[in-house]
Amino acid sequence: MTVNIKRLNASQSDFDSQLATLLAWDDSVDHQVNESVRHILHEVKTRGDKAVLEFTEKFDRLNVASVAELEMSQARLRQALKTIPEDQRVALQQAADRVRDYHERQDQKSWQYQDEDGTVLGQKVTPLDRAGLYVPGGKAAYPSSVLMNAIPAKVAGVAEVIMVVPTPDGVVNDLVLAAAAIAGVDRVFTVGGAQAVGALAYGTETIPAVDKIVGPGNIYVATAKREVFGTVGIDMIAGPSEILVICDGKTDPDWIAMDLFSQAEHDEQAQSILISPDADFLNAVETSINKLLPTMERADIIRTSMTDRAALIHVADLSEAAKVSNRIAPEHLELSVENPEALLEEIRHAGAIFMGRYTAEALGDYCAGPNHVLPTSGTARFSSPLGVYDFQKRSSIIGFSAKGADRMGRVASVLARGEGLTAHARSAEYRIKND
Repeated sequence: MTVNIKRLNASQSDFDSQLATLLAWDDSVDHQVNESVRHILHEVKTRGDKAVLEFTEKFDRLNVASVAELEMSQARLRQALKTIPEDQRVALQQAADRVRDYHERQDQKSWQYQDEDGTVLGQKVTPLDRAGLYVPGGKAAYPSSVLMNAIPAKVAGVAEVIMVVPTPDGVVNDLVLAAAAIAGVDRVFTVGGAQAVGALAYGTETIPAVDKIVGPGNIYVATAKREVFGTVGIDMIAGPSEILVICDGKTDPDWIAMDLFSQAEHDEQAQSILISPDADFLNAVETSINKLLPTMERADIIRTSMTDRAALIHVADLSEAAKVSNRIAPEHLELSVENPEALLEEIRHAGAIFMGRYTAEALGDYCAGPNHVLPTSGTARFSSPLGVYDFQKRSSIIGFSAKGADRMGRVASVLARGEGLTAHARSAEYRIKND
């Protein structure tokens, strides 16, 4: 069955509306999902461990007497690390080392300075006390997500990282547990779904409340994170995976086709877009797509994704390609061109930018070093990849000298009285020297 991919041309008068239609994605939450999640969160908030046990039995078919039985010991994590195949252990460690090395460069330090009056101003950077990490379980087990979420938290100095991961029917993924051991996760509970998010947000008798919840999950998990935001911080509400490739027409079409597949295989809603000034190359990539698709294990998912949401966009030149890319603000952007550094200057909005023909997006998912938790659905216009800074908070430091309090108190007095806030003004005026 041939895949017919949407074709867009930036020179057409209706290109803007066609692009808007292509990018449209309905992230509204089903009413029933909303009601179900709110019910689960309320039960966990008011009934704690009992509610967690009931929902774990209902959704994961695990019947245990206490939540304590759902906690994995550090010894169990170390055992998983020992028992996984040697090549997996080495690969996990290599990936973890690169992720840690990259994120250590993001670590922000406190700073202070003194002005001419002797007043001290600055910023105190403090790690969160406790972070919660949600890790999908069952078929969707992603040890790479453990590394990408837990390592920045640890580099930031978070004292305790609590991981939750569902184990339907008691099936445990040793690779996920091994990743937790390597990343330095402090506690692991085999709890999933909205009930796990509720437990992390509100705390139960056994599971401690955290300050921020990070990590991917299904629609119930995403909805629960949205609901508890404000009680705790969250990383983001992620939409479907995206890749946008800008190519000058000189990369092997098979390479580009497989790069597009690498996101399309995530799920049917994933979006893969190729932009090129070479119309013949767009044709060649479409030929490669149809040639390679039958060889893919997840061919049905890829076919649906490519049919429903993919596009091949013809542009006049690479500069126009950059302009279109900036409008899309993709999660992953590959610059598969001769001189990616020059094109980079024109890129304003992207979660991660992959430079040159040899930089497959898949490397970024696992072992390049930068974080693979990235803004989706155009949110790269105003947000950034997950990083050490997401697990730190900043407090302003203000310490006025007597001279500074006199000088700036006069300024504050004028502004406060202008706003009609007399107590503000008099509080500042008490520190003003009488002439």
